[in-house]
Amino acid sequence: MDAASPRFGQYPPARRTLLHLSDTHLLAGDVALGGRYDTIANLRRTLEAVERLELRPDAIVFTGDLTDLGEPEAYAALRAMVEPLAERLGAPLVWVAGNHDERPALRSALLGLDATEQPVTSVHDLGGLRLIALDSTVPGWHHGDIDAAQREWLRAQLATPAPLGTILALHHPPLPSHIPFFDILELRDQAGFAEVIAGTDVRAILAGHLHYSTSGTFEGVPVSVAAATCYTMDVSLPAQRVNGMDAGQSFHLVHVYDDTITHAVVPVVDAPAADFFSPEWVARMAALGPEERLEAFSRKR
Repeated sequence: MDAASPRFGQYPPARRTLLHLSDTHLLAGDVALGGRYDTIANLRRTLEAVERLELRPDAIVFTGDLTDLGEPEAYAALRAMVEPLAERLGAPLVWVAGNHDERPALRSALLGLDATEQPVTSVHDLGGLRLIALDSTVPGWHHGDIDAAQREWLRAQLATPAPLGTILALHHPPLPSHIPFFDILELRDQAGFAEVIAGTDVRAILAGHLHYSTSGTFEGVPVSVAAATCYTMDVSLPAQRVNGMDAGQSFHLVHVYDDTITHAVVPVVDAPAADFFSPEWVARMAALGPEERLEAFSRKR
């Protein structure tokens, strides 16, 4: 959870706080992805940005493409980088499989499970908030699907509502993309997936895959896509010419309230910030009454 701080508005503190990262694409031997993207260095910068938040999140969620080729050594490198941070923050790690991952190596090298082609799924109780990791990968292919067996498993999990509702995490977002060639690699049979979650306590869907941040709704459920830590897609270009760039990396800070869930995009940048706001400034506001705060901060001068 966030550190205790004064509340000045209409909303109580968030019930739960999650960190949502995606698409690390690590390679064995610290090899540059595509000969140009230092995925290890970019992930390190991202984790440093996470630590600067000074949060104790309820979970850290990675929504797939953890490695680029599914190499056991790359999964070991990922563990070595991320697990110490998670331990310092006291937060469980939720790993989601992506199309660049390989199930046997992910299961054995990252999760300590049998090296099989079984889907990588999990259920986490975060103090009443249920987080379910789905496996939208299709072995041997880059497009996504939630097969019939996994849909039935999910249906059974959702049969009983959780006290604070459910968040689903998967790699392929059930959303359209304005980039035409991305549609080839989209999540298939979205109608079957929608039928399973309709009328359940699912409150949000976290995803990755696209390498740029976007959002929408699916079966009335908000969907939030986190950009990548490795490289992002330059969506400032015309849709037919969108390509990757070594810039714009970010992750999401997810706050779960009673009646809503927010997804803040946290940029990974090396830029100086102004110093107007500070803990001392917040303390001064906390010492004032509500009308005094409005007078001091809201009234135009």
